[in-house]
Amino acid sequence: MHARLKAIREALMRRMHEPIPVVGRWLRRAVQGYFNYHAVPGNVDRLDAFRKDVSRAWLHALRRRGQRGRMPWARFGRLVERYLPRARVLHPYPHQRFAS
Repeated sequence: MHARLKAIREALMRRMHEPIPVVGRWLRRAVQGYFNYHAVPGNVDRLDAFRKDVSRAWLHALRRRGQRGRMPWARFGRLVERYLPRARVLHPYPHQRFAS
């Protein structure tokens, strides 16, 4: 998880000046791809933490944009809800998946 977060932070700093919708769509794909692999029962808390860490990194990048006011929490919360998917179990236990 730490390596993926580091890569996302570096990419966010490179994409800092791109429009917010473009970065939001890219982040949605990155987070959903991580969830697609790691969304197993018992791992939802870590996925929530991953989403929270990604949102903090995005807020940091948005606040570092020059000559712009601070990004208020209310506006940023709407961006997170719009672009970052919520964590949920995508791969249930095998006895649930393959039950006849």
